[in-house]
Amino acid sequence: MNADIRACLHDVQQAIREIESFFAGQPMQFAAYQADTRTRRATERNLEIMGEAVGRILKLDPAFHLSNARAVVATRNRIIHGYDTVSDEMVWGIVVRHLPLLKQEVAALLAG
Repeated sequence: MNADIRACLHDVQQAIREIESFFAGQPMQFAAYQADTRTRRATERNLEIMGEAVGRILKLDPAFHLSNARAVVATRNRIIHGYDTVSDEMVWGIVVRHLPLLKQEVAALLAG
């Protein structure tokens, strides 16, 4: 695997770990997430990092397989350029529904 792609995958993995750390030792509850401005902003920032990293991967290798790669990039773009259209519900849905699969795929790619 290209060293630049590997570095980007490590960035995605680190961003996922950071998001997970925000909820360590407590149940994943939307109400708690929604009530904590710092956690919301930090989560959004990590989604931006993931989107940028995946975008760089796709520029290096447009055929690179990562489920929902385009959606990861689109989320980054929406958070940055359409910040006023980003809802807590949208971000929370990504965290609980999509990050677990992305985490598994990235770990498998880095292990391979």
